Amino acid sequence: MANLITCIRIVCSLALLFCAAFSPAFYGLYAVAGLSDIVDGWVARRTNTASEFGAKLDTVADGVFVVVCLVKLIPVLNIPVWLYVWVVLIASIKLTGIVSGYVVQRRFVAVHSVMNKVAGGLLFLLPLTLSFINIRYSAAVVCLFATYAAIQEGHIIRTKNSS
Repeated sequence: MANLITCIRIVCSLALLFCAAFSPAFYGLYAVAGLSDIVDGWVARRTNTASEFGAKLDTVADGVFVVVCLVKLIPVLNIPVWLYVWVVLIASIKLTGIVSGYVVQRRFVAVHSVMNKVAGGLLFLLPLTLSFINIRYSAAVVCLFATYAAIQEGHIIRTKNSS
């Protein structure tokens, strides 16, 4: 059931591609996709069906959701250059952690840390705050948390089960 909920996030994310940014349909699908990210993990833990496959599927679903949101929102937002640079830095840190974790452990390791969840929650809320908080401020807060989470995850990935 948890994996089905995760798949719903992927379907909702892809459906966002066919909606105008910030339209009621966009916000509805966006909300379902975001809520499914919370519910799938809860269901997996409650039903004792958490698995490595489910964790990887969740990571893929998160990636699809983020990429689709970027595709839809970047063209309609006035994003400063420094913010693009910061996002690329965060992505580079995350990718370095994933690659180095694979080198150390010879397998893909998905980390769902508390800080990752905080950063993800703030990122989810960001589009919902754009009408009353300037993106320069809200995105800076999200990026601070995301940077810390990426560094922490890289450390966890490289050291998990390596001793």
